Amino acid sequence: MTLTVHLQGIGVYGPGLTGWAQTAEVLAGRSAYASAPIQLPAPEALPAAERRRAGTTIKLAFAVGFEAIRQAGADASTLRSVFTSSGGDCDNCHAILETLASADRAVSPTRFHNSVHNAPSGYWSIATACRATTTSLCAYDGSFAAGLLEAATQVRSAQEPCLLLTYDTPYPGPLGASRRISQPFGLALLLAPTPTPGTLATLDLALSQQAPKGMDDAALDALRLGAPAARSLPLLQGIARGARGDVALEYLEGMSLDVSIRPAA
Repeated sequence: MTLTVHLQGIGVYGPGLTGWAQTAEVLAGRSAYASAPIQLPAPEALPAAERRRAGTTIKLAFAVGFEAIRQAGADASTLRSVFTSSGGDCDNCHAILETLASADRAVSPTRFHNSVHNAPSGYWSIATACRATTTSLCAYDGSFAAGLLEAATQVRSAQEPCLLLTYDTPYPGPLGASRRISQPFGLALLLAPTPTPGTLATLDLALSQQAPKGMDDAALDALRLGAPAARSLPLLQGIARGARGDVALEYLEGMSLDVSIRPAA
């Protein structure tokens, strides 16, 4: 079975990658990749109190989400969404465990309510006044593929656009030694059931047992392997190159998500 969706907008932030326009230049080979500390804007549209509580995970999700929406000219308040992350707010998880291991085990209410996996979707709903369906999920290193498959399924079943937001940040030590996420990375894709004049590409999705392939550039492949959300880089490269192509994305053990890319006419 194949699911077909039409890509309307992209948002990207990662080390040395700031926005889709600059990222596309790098992935298409027109500009050299140089890793650099990620620079995130303040999470727009949130009330001041909520903005102060927002951690890196929320800032990353907001940065990519709003970029994709602006590129597509979409109304955030009407969009169903899928949020996917391998670990959620890793800094917050570390801080809570550190508190529980101390003499004073009182966890702050803000840290507690930010600890749930769907916290970014809650902040997003507040910021955009959106009451559409939202789903939060994870699938370890296959979290991006799982989110893409879920978003595409919602697009086809509801015949409505869906915003996919995927993001990961590193764990501090000692958790970082057991679950290695070396770099923060975030991506948003706005998918639609029908093409428009602004469609960037058409994606055909199907499950297979084909082995995923890495990036030719060693630094970009290190980034791909360094964050589950960055497993999306081969797909983004295919889109940036503007040619027909196929990529296999890491999904569940022994299974991949194949994506055929058809550039916009």
